[in-house]
Amino acid sequence: MNVGDVHDALAAAFPDREALVFRDRRFTWAQTAERTLRLANHLHTQELGCHRERSELEPWESGQDHLGICCHNGNEFLEAMLGAFKARVAPFNVNYRYHADELQCLLADAEASALVYHSAFAPAVQSIRGALPRLRVLLQVPDASGASLLPGAEWYEDALAAAPVDPPPVTPSPDDLYVLYTGGTMGRPKGVLWRQADAFTECFGGIRTATSLNDVVTAATTELQSLIAPPFMHGAGQWVSFLTWFTGGTVFVPPHPERLDPASVWRTVERERITFLLVVGNAFVGPLLDELDRHPYALSSLTVLLSGGAPLAPTLKHALVAHLPALMIVDGLGASETGGQLTQVSTGGCTASGTFPLAPNNVVLSEDRSRVLEPGDDELGWLAKHGRLALGYLGDPTRTAETYPTIDGVRYAVPGDRARLRPDGMVEVRGRDSATINTGGEKVFAEEVETALRTHPDVYDCVVAGRPSERWGSEVVAVVQLREGCEADEDALLDAAAERISRYKLPKAFVFVDEVVRSPSGKPDYRWARAIARDA
Repeated sequence: MNVGDVHDALAAAFPDREALVFRDRRFTWAQTAERTLRLANHLHTQELGCHRERSELEPWESGQDHLGICCHNGNEFLEAMLGAFKARVAPFNVNYRYHADELQCLLADAEASALVYHSAFAPAVQSIRGALPRLRVLLQVPDASGASLLPGAEWYEDALAAAPVDPPPVTPSPDDLYVLYTGGTMGRPKGVLWRQADAFTECFGGIRTATSLNDVVTAATTELQSLIAPPFMHGAGQWVSFLTWFTGGTVFVPPHPERLDPASVWRTVERERITFLLVVGNAFVGPLLDELDRHPYALSSLTVLLSGGAPLAPTLKHALVAHLPALMIVDGLGASETGGQLTQVSTGGCTASGTFPLAPNNVVLSEDRSRVLEPGDDELGWLAKHGRLALGYLGDPTRTAETYPTIDGVRYAVPGDRARLRPDGMVEVRGRDSATINTGGEKVFAEEVETALRTHPDVYDCVVAGRPSERWGSEVVAVVQLREGCEADEDALLDAAAERISRYKLPKAFVFVDEVVRSPSGKPDYRWARAIARDA
């Protein structure tokens, strides 16, 4: 199914229900449908759309124009995605923290024809637009920066107001693209190409058994009230927003989207009776818990907290349950290349992070990627998925073939997570191979060491990286942020970690910092950590 068609069908079914709330702007489903159709018409009048159908293309090719979205969270981000879908334009996410040269590289790689951006990013856009001949449609969203409208650009709201509300004269296809750029924390960002029909179920949580739009409408009965704390510029925020919509629910955006403001998050949960909160691991939950310790809130409506994109330490799960005894905590694991993969549900017992039940269509492949491992195989392999998958990486046939191998006639996605399949069928996920440290002939996974160190109560946050060593080749270094008022005690941290991991995995050195740097999505910045470890 085409995502734009699905949204319009839901809007027709319950037009007066609220779909999107941001600050004092409360948009009904009918209003959201109208605004996104207006945007679709604006894009169409600029001659943007689909120029070659999917059947004519290789998996790494696109036949559509591409719309970049360089915005903080707000109604405009999700509207831009929907409006693009309805115009047969492929939207893609832009990391708003990129410097001008990084932004130029991304927009060039994405072959961007159009860009929606907040005014705060106008100077960077202006500085690079001359190097991007494809980029010809600019829609600027005003913000507190007060930056002037760029020459040749249009204000976002003016473009919508001038456009007709009737559907544009195009026929969206299930083959139309949804483009998701990887975060780039491990290297150059890559544009993952998804057919919307596949993204509907694997990314956006659409009902798998649906064979018609009526099936989707009939199933939209949950009416989640979802608050999206992470930035929409990463997949998790987009995915849960559309999942919420496909249940007939309402997406809420925190009022201070340019940063994590724990007080405003909890006030929104309290005021709006939020039932579902999306966060990203310890980087979000730590500050949220600090705020709960300082101030009480009436949070009885909150029943589910989903952490996606980064592990959530058991100590923080226990602290959450202490404040909210009825809370269900869900760890979600997925990747840009696979969509959602595995989930682990914790309630009062708070199971450990990093261990998941094996879900349908997910397997662990052998080290050489030649076979599917069976429960109890002692080999450390690769977490993989088959079934509905992304097509590949935009413009990169080599990386597409590496990440999407065919084994015994079955096509898999192997995004890079190393895993072991236990005899009981549970999957132990060790971490990304790209964050592996080869030390003294042994492989050490950074996430495994980070999880062990976080069990010490003095550790507020940490990232583990490798640095060159004459003795070990590469040595494990922990970059640690301590809780306020705590003093560094390396022996105590080592003792705590040694209770959970082998001694050869323990850090050879510690670097203590005032703040661990993470991406806005809460994911660790391993390039920063490696630089800190090396310079120390």
